[in-house]
Amino acid sequence: MIERILPAGVAAVESFGDQAGIPLFAEEEAVVARAVDKRRREFAAVRHCARTALARLGYPPGPILPGTRGAPQWPAGVVGSMTHCDGYRAAALAHATDVLSVGIDAEPAAPLPPGVLSAVAMPSEREWIAKLGAERPGIPWDRLLFSAKETVYKTWFPLTGRWLDFAEAEIVVRPEEGAFAARLLVPGPLVDGRAINAFTGRFVVADGLVLTAIALVA
Repeated sequence: MIERILPAGVAAVESFGDQAGIPLFAEEEAVVARAVDKRRREFAAVRHCARTALARLGYPPGPILPGTRGAPQWPAGVVGSMTHCDGYRAAALAHATDVLSVGIDAEPAAPLPPGVLSAVAMPSEREWIAKLGAERPGIPWDRLLFSAKETVYKTWFPLTGRWLDFAEAEIVVRPEEGAFAARLLVPGPLVDGRAINAFTGRFVVADGLVLTAIALVA
């Protein structure tokens, strides 16, 4: 399902359930040595997706360890993103010569818990959430906003190495196109001497999931 919202140059792999006994490298085992079983299964399953994607790009399997702020550390020449929520795991990777950065996020297709929207949404965003909620009540627009902002951060961080607050990117959704735009409210990253001040992404809501993705094509 995630491949529907990513360009052809991105290797996307997803799983709707955890396989038993997925092997981990010793370095990965150390990361989850004290984790509960649920966390361990998520950790292993999403890395299995990532290693499958790496193989499609021609890379051998290897440990995928969390780096700064938990961002996965990819082999040189690879950009990518991973996500998981209940019943779903996915990874999206690409050659850095084809894609500058990629971000994906998966969320349950359900409204946000009370109090979360006020913490993540600006007034302009709450306006379109209310409008679209009245017009198309079958989609949890507040959850879509949250997912889009998570995806923006996952795209932003590899380019900058800096934190991006929820209030530092303004999201506008284009529901007819299954797309969203994110306007950065802080100076954007410089890539090849060019400032990137906005991201454009896509979304899909299906099978009880909200999926969002951004791929900055080189």
